[in-house]
Amino acid sequence: MTAADARSQALASQARRVHTEVLLRGLPAMVAVLTTAVQDLLAQPAEHSLQMARRDAYEAWQRAATPWHARLGKSLRHAYHHGAGDSRSASLSSRPQNLSLVSDDTIEREIIASRLALAMMDKASWEFSDLRNRMQSLERIEDLAQQDLLRAQVLARLVLDAWFEAGLSSSVWQMLQRWLHHEFSQLLNEAYHEANHWLIQQGVMPEVDLRPFIRRNAPAGGMTQAAPLGPAQGPAGPAHGGIAPAATGAHAAQPAGPVGTPSSQSAQQVMAQLQRVLARHVPELAQAPARPAGMPSPGPATRSGLPAAPSGGPVTRAGSPRLSAAINHAQEAVQRRADQVATADQQLTAPQALDEIRHRNQALKQVLKSAADTPAERATIELVALLFQAILQEERIPPAIRVWFARLQMPVLRVAVGEPDFFATDDHPARRLIDRMGSCVMGFSTSTAEIGDALEREIKRVVQVVEAYPDTGRRVFQTVLTEFEKFLDHYFEQENEVSKKGVSLAQQVEQRETLAIQYTIELRKMLSEVPVQDGVRDFLFQVWADVLAVTGVRYGPQAEQTKAMKRAAADLIWSASAKVSREDRAEVIRRLPPLLKTLRDGMGHAGMSHERQDEHIRSLNNALAAAFTAKTAAIPRERLDDLMSQLETLEAMLPSPEEGEINETLVRDLSTHECEGLEVVAEGGTTPSPAMVAWARELQVGSWYMLDYRGRVEPVQLVWRGLRHHLILFVSPHGRGVLFQLSRLAAFLQAGLMLPAQDESLTVKATRNALAKLEVDPSRLLA
Repeated sequence: MTAADARSQALASQARRVHTEVLLRGLPAMVAVLTTAVQDLLAQPAEHSLQMARRDAYEAWQRAATPWHARLGKSLRHAYHHGAGDSRSASLSSRPQNLSLVSDDTIEREIIASRLALAMMDKASWEFSDLRNRMQSLERIEDLAQQDLLRAQVLARLVLDAWFEAGLSSSVWQMLQRWLHHEFSQLLNEAYHEANHWLIQQGVMPEVDLRPFIRRNAPAGGMTQAAPLGPAQGPAGPAHGGIAPAATGAHAAQPAGPVGTPSSQSAQQVMAQLQRVLARHVPELAQAPARPAGMPSPGPATRSGLPAAPSGGPVTRAGSPRLSAAINHAQEAVQRRADQVATADQQLTAPQALDEIRHRNQALKQVLKSAADTPAERATIELVALLFQAILQEERIPPAIRVWFARLQMPVLRVAVGEPDFFATDDHPARRLIDRMGSCVMGFSTSTAEIGDALEREIKRVVQVVEAYPDTGRRVFQTVLTEFEKFLDHYFEQENEVSKKGVSLAQQVEQRETLAIQYTIELRKMLSEVPVQDGVRDFLFQVWADVLAVTGVRYGPQAEQTKAMKRAAADLIWSASAKVSREDRAEVIRRLPPLLKTLRDGMGHAGMSHERQDEHIRSLNNALAAAFTAKTAAIPRERLDDLMSQLETLEAMLPSPEEGEINETLVRDLSTHECEGLEVVAEGGTTPSPAMVAWARELQVGSWYMLDYRGRVEPVQLVWRGLRHHLILFVSPHGRGVLFQLSRLAAFLQAGLMLPAQDESLTVKATRNALAKLEVDPSRLLA
């Protein structure tokens, strides 16, 4: 083995150690979260049976939490040192011949592990793809082994093995599943990110060829937009999954080619240009954090049993005491004057107050520069001042809102002085908060009355929280960003009079479609080994699943109307089986008229036209004729009784809406769901590329667009995304809802029928304006 090969193997081993160490380090916090969750569940009021189940789960968790933690930690260490070995719950798909020999417990464990692996990869697919490519390069392998600990399914199997070995049951898992999925998704994504970050520090593929523009979220719960990590960017903190399309299973790691949306490409170019300017004039500010001279030597073992991992996270630097004190005094002055304007000087209009703030900030800039000790600090003061100068001149933001934006200048300056990556990437929480609030008010209206009092109050609250915690830095920005994201979801759903009707209608459409797809999946499983005529099978999957969903949503799963539709499905299956005896044929003839009436009633409830109903009835008649001529196989009475029993309890077998994945090939034509106040886009656009689909997934709630549809060109605001982002709702200023499926929205983006109100984010545009001024007079950076 050459020296280069030895070093590559050592780097790969160290990356695996970093990955495992992060997993081990995160387990105690996860146990604490789950303990809190099970306590909260126990405290919630519920039916007696559910309350008793929660009490049993609480007692089981109290007994087994520590053993589970210990067993999982031991398994992770063993897998790191010796490999994960063969799965004790081998994939069922690998042995189809022996399905009858697999116990129900094994099948259930396989399903639980699969769902956990899917949830983790949904969050961490981009980070895993990058790490896998780096490991392939280092280890000279075509792909990671199936039992490699880096794979999510291997971790899921270890988690489940430790869970059941500790004496915990599947019912306890189901009760805590939401928290388990969330926590393990966050933890695995952080482990991948830290391993990637460490390899980048060692010079291993700083830019992965598959995707130069890596999109990440900062550490907070909630789906917030992330930004690219370019060559000039410093290391980022622990990150959550990207906003690229969810990928699961074998598809999660398949190369998809470069995916760079217009906004991400623009941000990347602007940030790279800013770094070049800083490198020429203020090298101290532009320098990336120093890379370790060599691979760290193995140190003493940590409590987890592994050597200490190299630390990651954003690089910070301490500002000079004089400058820190000056920033504090400046912020107090800005707040004091703003409060005076809000109370004593009520006659001062928002534009006048904004003009006064601009002048005061310009004067404060000179005071701050005089307190700075280094060229980097003076350049930081100048750059932040230029950014806010551009933001406060943005006419599409109402003046009253810009007044609140102006008060963020000092908190942002404090963060920028301490964190160099503020000028290297647009995914810094301070930038993202400003961009997020800006996108909601930079539509095609400049009136705060149209923006809404609730949104203005929330922006005010956000600014005041940031001001109240001057020493918290990026953490406070990340916290309020997460809160603002949650506010937007609630605001458009409950408080905004223009959007809440459309959101309610869209949610009903999603509920119906999700239920119909789930019914289709379960019916396919039920009928997989039942000899059902193809015409009947297609009718059940394509038509009757939707009828069951509509009836279930409208009347409830246990209502008599819903049960009647399920009985009709069983009767149809029986009627279409071979009828070789005279008694059976007579029974079919007796049952047929009421059955056909029930089928027509169900299709009518689902909104199907009479013409289409006639088509389906003719097709079913052909199937029943085949049964009379005994061209189909007979179904035993016991099997029919079993099918009816399964149909009656069908809802119990359905996964919860938060679980699993919906195959997009099953998503139906939603054009029949149109109603007053809601248009469903079923045509138009051009076949979208993967990049356009990725862009469509990235669009954020609250942002504005110009839509060209049905002869109208008008502004619309994105107000709601479905559970899995397959459905996206836009609302016009007049309250008209326009509902897109993801692929159709991507088609409109590609064809230019949907155009964003902002070609680039607020802070990126402000950075571009600042660069233009620096190009004219670069000396102002150091003045």
